[in-house]
Amino acid sequence: MSVTDNLKKMEKEKLIEKILKIKKEKNAIILAHYYQVAEIQDIADYIGDSLQLSQKAAETDADIIVFAGVHFMAETAKILSPSKKVLLPDLDAGCSLAASAPEKEFSDFVKQHPDHKVITYINCSAAVKTWSDVIVTSSNAVKIVESFPKDQKLIFAPDKNLGAYINGLTGREMLLWDGACEVHEAIRTESIMKLKLEYPDALLIAHPECKQPVLILADFIGSTSAMLNFTAKDNSTKFIVASETGIIHQMKKLSPNKEFIVVPSDETCACNDCPYMKLNTLEKLYLCMLNEKPEITLSAEVIEKARRPIVRMLELSKNR
Repeated sequence: MSVTDNLKKMEKEKLIEKILKIKKEKNAIILAHYYQVAEIQDIADYIGDSLQLSQKAAETDADIIVFAGVHFMAETAKILSPSKKVLLPDLDAGCSLAASAPEKEFSDFVKQHPDHKVITYINCSAAVKTWSDVIVTSSNAVKIVESFPKDQKLIFAPDKNLGAYINGLTGREMLLWDGACEVHEAIRTESIMKLKLEYPDALLIAHPECKQPVLILADFIGSTSAMLNFTAKDNSTKFIVASETGIIHQMKKLSPNKEFIVVPSDETCACNDCPYMKLNTLEKLYLCMLNEKPEITLSAEVIEKARRPIVRMLELSKNR
């Protein structure tokens, strides 16, 4: 290791010490999504998918929730913990999928279809959640869609790929909003076929936000948590991963003797990073906790309206 690398390591260690000290002093909790950089994942109190993290935070007695993720995730944490201060290290950490459904356009779309119930994927803004009848995650979406009568007309937003996948599994014909995640949209069958030729004994695992041609090739399709659990339990030793690069860190921690190959977004690297997730850094995390900003604020009306479809989802997930 060079002198420069040693200095960087020492600086990082000192920064982590400061973060942990502030966390204790301010009774804060750090949540990290699977797509965060490894350094943030390693110091987080909880690592997981967005809803799972927000639920964990609501269960704690922390005064401050620091959400190392993207904007809609921090909003969800605020909706479920309205009395707590919720911080996001970088306010520019948005989400291409959430951004694909602006509230004005989406509300107009909903109004044009008054006979449809509205199902929205949790990867949407708090404002869009207020127009929803029920929220879903990629783990419970099929169950919740099937809870509606067969003749009930449904809108599914904002992810058209996830919606199409659910339509295929359930035989529904939900009306799909034309939105998508740029990270999963970038995954192409050509890249997958090259990796399959190079690693013929590897299993392809994919997130349902991927395009249909990718999902047809997959050996396993599931949420980020489901993919992580699958790789830990399956006997295979090599996996081609059609998702964001950040999940590999946890996969390697759970299965150090297995090999994980990310489907690259282009020819320039062996990665597929979400540019928004990667805006959060240790330095920004430290400053955000020190200054207690940027803070996520929502009106009481938005919190109340956005909370209802989330509660509805939890009820349907539990009862069926």
